[in-house]
Amino acid sequence: MSAPVSTELSDYAEKLIRGRHATRAFRPEAVPEDTVRAIFSLAGAAPSNSNAQPWRVEVTGGARHARLAHALRSAHAEQRVSADFPYSEDMYAPVHQERRAAFGAGLYSALGIGPDDHAARAAYDAQSLGFYGAPHAAFLFVTGDGGPRLAADVGAYMQTLLLAMTAYGVDSCPQGLLSFYGDTIRAELGTTEGKLLMGISFGYADASAPVNRVVTERAALESTTAFHA
Repeated sequence: MSAPVSTELSDYAEKLIRGRHATRAFRPEAVPEDTVRAIFSLAGAAPSNSNAQPWRVEVTGGARHARLAHALRSAHAEQRVSADFPYSEDMYAPVHQERRAAFGAGLYSALGIGPDDHAARAAYDAQSLGFYGAPHAAFLFVTGDGGPRLAADVGAYMQTLLLAMTAYGVDSCPQGLLSFYGDTIRAELGTTEGKLLMGISFGYADASAPVNRVVTERAALESTTAFHA
């Protein structure tokens, strides 16, 4: 098999895609408004079936963002969960669970949390509802009937958004936990359209935080992909 031919664009793609990673500690300074608008404008170029673009995006910052963080922590403390999409640990196959366990071990080790310290892990979950200190968040809603086919389109939008952030030097973290509080987020933001799929915290990484140096591995190509000729 011959080596792939590298081009200027492929080199940029390698750097962009492999350079993107989840940030879990942010500096407090806001992203300039013109940069935020440029990022979300670029993300709108994401593909969707028949160009339906079945997403609604709510972006927070400033005082509203701070109030939302407080509301989310209160909902978490009071166990007011309202997930629009079902979740169960049973949805993961054994190989998925192995990958998740390896990731969790690296993450909690960087945080200085022991494998059996369930109280500290729970406290960290609660802390994450403050967006890891990020000054902004984006909430991705699936519009239409909110079904899985439309959710797949919003997944394509999310990846495009994450890469657009990376291209503009903005760090991010998709947070599944945020999607467990759809009713709280809707109430705080005054939105009624769509089902909440994901929340993404974003801003500028705190480079001094050990948690931001966690490296996650990816499965070997042959374990996930088959080529047919």
